Formats: sequence, structure tokens, C-alpha cells
Amino acid sequence: MIRTLFRSLEAVHGMIYFSPEAEQRYASAGLDRAGGYFASRAAALGAVGAEVVIATFYNFNPAIVRARIPQAWEKVSPERMLELRWEAADEALAKVLPDDLKEINELARRAAERSKDMLHGRPLFAAHAALPWPDEPRLQLFHAQTLLREFRGDGHLAALLRHNVTGIEALVLHVATGDYPADVLRKTRAWSEEQWAATVQDLQARGLVGEDQLLTEKGRELRQGIEDDTDHMAAPAYDVLSDQEKQRFVELAAPLSKAVVDAGMSPGRR
Repeated sequence: MIRTLFRSLEAVHGMIYFSPEAEQRYASAGLDRAGGYFASRAAALGAVGAEVVIATFYNFNPAIVRARIPQAWEKVSPERMLELRWEAADEALAKVLPDDLKEINELARRAAERSKDMLHGRPLFAAHAALPWPDEPRLQLFHAQTLLREFRGDGHLAALLRHNVTGIEALVLHVATGDYPADVLRKTRAWSEEQWAATVQDLQARGLVGEDQLLTEKGRELRQGIEDDTDHMAAPAYDVLSDQEKQRFVELAAPLSKAVVDAGMSPGRR
């Protein structure tokens, strides 16, 4: 149920990483697509260096981060990046979300506020949790899911660390489920074909990936353990909701995410 709750609203936040409204605004600040992504998501942390972004984003090639951060802060302040992100989210979501968001906003905000009680070990989440709530209902929903996403995301990194899985290994294991094409994850995270191939070979040697480049039974057990740990660490954010409210959350949120995906604003569950 925890994963269902998260996925039901995820596209309302996830669209910001594919939004032309965001890309145009970041370009106006002198940033390319990658620079806009790193700077906009990291802006809540302040003008941090590349090492902090590498640590909190986890699965990107450190080289692409170092090529964009901290140089981005020479072009635009973190405060302005946050403003640009809010503007882009508002413009994009205005196209697909209904005006009446009162009930889902109430449920999502309660879960997001509950997550603020558990800042420990979640640096990227904590930075976003310190931001003030916006007034616009669309942005309130976007912010609520941003908090729930980063809360879950920081927990996911802890799960990867617990299982001794590196960033590129996590990507290869994801691809090895057969649900996602290797080229997309490799290129968007800026890993070379040689780095990717070497990681595949290493995971094969460890018995986690087969010759067909799909997960072995051992690999499936590892990945399931990571996912279960992630769900376990994300669950407390939703414990403020009753079972009936959780079901209502999904009923209200899923059509909103579907509208975002159907509009071509997000690829949906990744």
C-alpha cells in the first residue's frame, strides 16, 4: 500500500523534470537541461558544492555533476532557482489539474507534515521541508508530493547503502528487471558505455545479473530487499492517515497523475 500511495501522486511532482516550462526558465538563467535539473533540485540546500549533490542525488556520474555544480551558482542564486521551479510547476500543472484540490491537498499535506517529524538521516528531504508552503493549491499539492518524494528518496539511498549498492549498480539492477531500457538510464545519468559494461560484468560475476543481462534469483532477492526497505522507511509519513483515508488518497491522486501522464508531461512510473 505504501508504494501505491507514493506512485498514485508521483507524476504531479515528477513532471517538473520533463517540463518545457521548467527547461525554458532554467535556460533563461543560462543553464542547460542538466544544469537546470541539478541546480533546481539542489537549490533548497543552498549554494552547495558538487560533492553534496553527488551524495544526495546518488546515481549520477560525478563528472556531470562537477561540470554543472557549483558553476550554476555563478549564474543564478539558489533562491532564484526555487522561484523559477515554482513558476514552472504552476504554469505546467495549470494545464491539467482541476481547480478543486481541497480534499487531496488536505490528505497529502497531512502526510507531508508528518514526514517533517522525521528529518534524521534525510538531508535532501530536510532542505525541502524547510521551505514555506505556497499559497496556490496546485503548488501546495506539488510541494506536498515533493516532500513525500524526497522523504522516500533519502530512505531509498539508505537502503542502497545498507545493501552495498552503488549508484551505477542501482541503475543496472533497475534495467535488469526488464522494465526499463538501459540507454535511457545510462545516458540521462551520464555514464559511458564502458562504465556501464564494466558494471554489468561485475554484477554478473557476483551472480546478480545473468548472461541475458536480467536479474538472477539472487539479484531479484537483493532488489526486492532494497524495495522492501525503502517502503518500510517511507511508511511513517503516511501513518497519520487512517486506512480509509489512505484509500481515498489513492482514489483522488491517481486520476491527477494520469492526467499529467496522458498530457505527455511525464513518462509516468519509472
